[in-house]
This record gives sequence, structure tokens and C-alpha cells, in this order.
Amino acid sequence: MKKLLWSLTLFGLILLILPVNGIMEFDEMEWFTDFNGTKMFQTESDVYSDAKFPMVGLTLIQSAASKGAVCLDGSLPGYHFHRGSGSGARNWLVQLEGGGWCDTIRNCVYRKKTRRGSSKYMEKQIPFTGILSDKAAENPDFYNWNRVKVRYCDGGSFSGDSENKAAQLQFRGKRIWLAAMEELMAKGMRQAKQALLSGCSAGGLAAILRCDDFGNMFSSSTRVKCLSDAGFFLDAIDVSGGRSLRRLYAGVVKLQNLETKLSKDCVNRLNPTSCFFPQNLINQIKIPLFILNAAYDSWQIQESLAPKSADPSGSWHDCRLNYAKCSTSQIQFLQGFRNRMVNLVKGFANPRKNGVFLNSCFAHCQTERYDTWYSKNSPAVKNKGIAVAVGDWYFERGGAKLIDCAYPCDKSCHNLVFRG
Repeated sequence: MKKLLWSLTLFGLILLILPVNGIMEFDEMEWFTDFNGTKMFQTESDVYSDAKFPMVGLTLIQSAASKGAVCLDGSLPGYHFHRGSGSGARNWLVQLEGGGWCDTIRNCVYRKKTRRGSSKYMEKQIPFTGILSDKAAENPDFYNWNRVKVRYCDGGSFSGDSENKAAQLQFRGKRIWLAAMEELMAKGMRQAKQALLSGCSAGGLAAILRCDDFGNMFSSSTRVKCLSDAGFFLDAIDVSGGRSLRRLYAGVVKLQNLETKLSKDCVNRLNPTSCFFPQNLINQIKIPLFILNAAYDSWQIQESLAPKSADPSGSWHDCRLNYAKCSTSQIQFLQGFRNRMVNLVKGFANPRKNGVFLNSCFAHCQTERYDTWYSKNSPAVKNKGIAVAVGDWYFERGGAKLIDCAYPCDKSCHNLVFRG
């Protein structure tokens, strides 16, 4: 198993981060817990503690067991819920947690012994930050909404409905999704005036996969939209000329028997693995969708474009950990990746209902963090920050088609830099 060494400057603390299943859980590379239980993340220029944020308790879905809606290990799924108030009492934000995927029996067996596969290992409380914050100064448009974070424990972006009895694995992501939505509907979401489904990383992919399902739960009088943060994973060629992410997704699709659970419109046109890639789905989604992504997505660089398996000579080692150490030819390769992403979202962005914020940063997941969501120095495109762009799109206050110029033009980025 590969190891990543991250050097934190605060208190001189050095933490060793172990990726799960050989696929780095990049969401967790932004969040770390020290021995006092205070979470921190480091970007290119800072280390930030979230100790000041409210902690929200875990609720297990007791009705889930009878519905077969269970985590990989058969334990109950769960969510964290902070009730709204005042003008936001009838508005709902549902955030789907990310955390990679498992693509083999061995990987999933390992995963079910972690919080990504079992509620037995989930934190009993988590901080609500960024788009989940309850402070108007940090989250002006959604701070007083009902805010929910649905935990991710199925390894397939809330999409599967099968099992492997021999390995004692339950692939019940779709049932977990339904059980969570049914419980939230009973808690008041059925009467929502406004609703937003969001997600980061693998949860951002899930927000795309489940977007129309979410919209179909509400009456026509409810304003319903979806937001995918760092979920626009590309079927891209890696540095060896292969397709590392396609191989991973093929394993997930086969293992969880997703062919029958993916978009019928897509499966009628393409093979099932292709229908797990957002680029082949976004133009068919009926509900308004916003794509927020870094054009040089750090997870995709690390694990899709230049994974160790595609770089046996190690020529990409320094570049993949720190963009400042990339050679001219490596930057050109990454520019090609950005160009592909830009071209894929252009057609999607044409309908008025959709929105795009594509910044030229080396980052991954920008909605859940205080520093990138809404702070005085948050990343911006054309002088518009992420939270403002999302809010303008959701409430239809103005333009929301923001595509950055290519690296190195953007000086507002909070680039992730790793020490390894």
C-alpha cells in the first residue's frame, strides 16, 4: 500500500496518511485529525483548524435494515442533520459524502473495516463547514437551511443494489440513497420550497447520478437543483497512454453489477463503464445542474493522469505532488487535460438552467471548506467567488457560466501541495 507523507506546519505535526484500497481518498487529504480531535487541512499557503465550527451528530437510519439498505459490512447507514430556521426552515440542502470507490473484492473487504464501508467506524460528530456552515458570514445563501450530510459507505457512489455473499459484502448504495431520502422526507423535506442536492468527489459523481431521482421526489412548485463539486471525473488518457480511471470504474461497475442501475438512455448508447463517467451523462439530466471543478483536479492528477502504476520510472513523482515542480512538457500534458474538460462542459453550459465554475487551480473539493467556499480570499473567476457563483445560479440572480483562463493566470487559487 502506498504511503503519502504530509508535513503540517502547525505545531510541527507530521501525519502519515494511508490511502484506502490503493486509491487515495482524496477528500481526506484535505482534512486531518490531530490527537485532540481538532481537524485541520493544508493548502499551498495555510493550515486551517475547524475547531470553531459546530459539531453535528450522526443519526443512523433505523428503518434501513428491513429495507436491505446497509453499508458494505451490513451495518446501518447514517447522516448528519442540522435543522434550518427562520426564512430557511422550509429549504433543504442535502450533501452526499465522497471518498473514492472500491473496485475489487479484496479492496471492498478492506474498505468495510473503515468508515467508508461501515457506520461502526464513522465519527459520531462532524463539523459543518463551507456550504454546510450555519453562519451567514460564511455561507450567506444556505446558512439557515436544513442541512444534511449523508454518509458514504457503499463504495459505488450511491448506485449499486447487489451483494457478494461469499465475501459478505453488501453493495446497496441505491437503497441507502432511497432510505435516507424517505427519512428526510418524513422529517419535513416533503414540504420543501427549495432543495439542493450536492456532493463532493465520489459524492459529486453521485449528485450527478442521482440528480433526476432527487428532482422527481418533489412537486413542480419546489425549486430543485443539483451541484457537483469535484465530481466531473474524465475518461482521460494517463501519462502511459492507458486509461487508469476507466479500469477502476470498470471494476466498480462489474463488481456492483451497475449495468441495470445506470442511466438507461446512456446504456442504450454506450457501454456501462462509460455511463459511470459524468461526461456521458450531464447533457441528458433534466434537473438544473451546476458543475464546480478545478481544471487541474488534484485527485485526477494523482490517481487518474499520473498514478504510480502509469509512471514506473517516477518521472511524474514530484510534479504530481507539487505543481510548481512540473516540467514544461508535464504542464503541457496537464493543459491538454484542462482543454478536454473545458470542451466537455461548453455544450452542457449552453442551456440557461445549468451552471459552471471551472477554475484553473490544483485543488479538489471546494464547497465544504471555509477558505475556498466563502472567505475574503476565496478562489474567484472574473472576480466572482465560488459561493457567490453558486448562489447566483441557484437563485437566478445573474450569470453562472464561469470558465477560467489556463494556468498560471489565476492568482486566487488555494492549490493543494503535498510533501512526499
